[in-house]
Amino acid sequence: MTPEKPDRSLFGWYREADRKTRRVFWTCGAGWVMDAADAQVYQYLIPLLITSLGITLTEAGSIASASYFAAAVGGWLGGWLCDRFGRARILQITILWFSVFSFLSGFAETYEQMLVIRVLHGIGFGAEWAVGAVLLGEMINPRHRGKALGAVQAGAPIGSGIAALLAGPVAASFDPDLGWRVAFWIGLAPALLIFFIRRGSDDAEVYKLARAQQRAENRTVSLGAIFGPGMIGVTMLASMLSLGVQGAAYSVANYLTSFMTAERGLTQGVAGYLVLINSIGGFFGCITNSYISDLAGRRTVFRIFGFGFLVMASIYLFGPWGGNLWFLVPIGMIYGFFQFGMYASFGPYFTELFPTEMRGSGQAFAYNSGRAGAALFILGVPLVAQFMPLSAAMATLGIVGIICALIPTLILPETAGRALSAVGEQNKAGNRP
Repeated sequence: MTPEKPDRSLFGWYREADRKTRRVFWTCGAGWVMDAADAQVYQYLIPLLITSLGITLTEAGSIASASYFAAAVGGWLGGWLCDRFGRARILQITILWFSVFSFLSGFAETYEQMLVIRVLHGIGFGAEWAVGAVLLGEMINPRHRGKALGAVQAGAPIGSGIAALLAGPVAASFDPDLGWRVAFWIGLAPALLIFFIRRGSDDAEVYKLARAQQRAENRTVSLGAIFGPGMIGVTMLASMLSLGVQGAAYSVANYLTSFMTAERGLTQGVAGYLVLINSIGGFFGCITNSYISDLAGRRTVFRIFGFGFLVMASIYLFGPWGGNLWFLVPIGMIYGFFQFGMYASFGPYFTELFPTEMRGSGQAFAYNSGRAGAALFILGVPLVAQFMPLSAAMATLGIVGIICALIPTLILPETAGRALSAVGEQNKAGNRP
């Protein structure tokens, strides 16, 4: 009997997946959409929060920064817990956690209350992506890991669009002091996703085998194992890659509306719609990245999208077309294609870099430490802008970020298609950088 040939069509990887893997894919994807929306909606609501809570722009920014730093700690802790107690169980907890604290954000009355609530929200927000990516990454066929996790990452621009709608038309439908609260209250909706996750039974066999081996050897993996001999190099280089990509993206994306109003002469409303349109290009960027990643390799796709980001950001920022939307809309979509698309290979690459026993903590720490460190890029743009135009400051920090991201791709190993392994197997294979 002739063996059945693999389905190489565009969505062949999905058709090859079993029912459980498909359910986990959709659950993780929906979780990441709402996770991204929950995080972005705060940024979009800042003007309303300043007026309603009587806080300053600096205080509003400090809340956002504190939330990102909390995400780094929460991600590391959540990743370690999922290594110890199971991916599916901790994913349920993280989804419920960030949903509840998003909901509670709508009841804040003072700066101090909002600060505490958003820090607690950040703990769950930081853990959700990494735990979900590990869960799905361990289940999917290695040949399709990039496509599956890239498709999940494509939920980020969708979440950004949802956040823009919540902070815009939805919030505007109510009294100004109530509208932002409603936007946060809707953030409770993702909690329903916990009913689509089956605790324990949804964990992949590779994880179950690794845990059984640990118990048989009466061995545990500590929270600091990712900094141990043989792993600290991987951890630091993966964190540097994450820092570079996110630092570059934040340096440009966080100031686009300010750039559009100050240097392109557009209104705040039109600038906001342009940023939303960029997210459309971002969706296709994530999907494209995911297919290239499986074909050409993780390191190659980071280089391609990093270079594309620099080129398109430069054209977007310095092109001689002023506020002409006939140019800004299509160019903005292509810019968004590369800006969001850069993220799509984090999931598969970090899943493959770390051994099973510490995959959750390693992946979560690398991704979220990069996100927390990227706050320095955000703070750096206005400082550099004191000596040059805002657009030049954005581009300068973007270049620094991409250089920071490209260096690890010259040192870390290529992992596309790699079968996931435990600590001992990985060491024997010589997979250290």
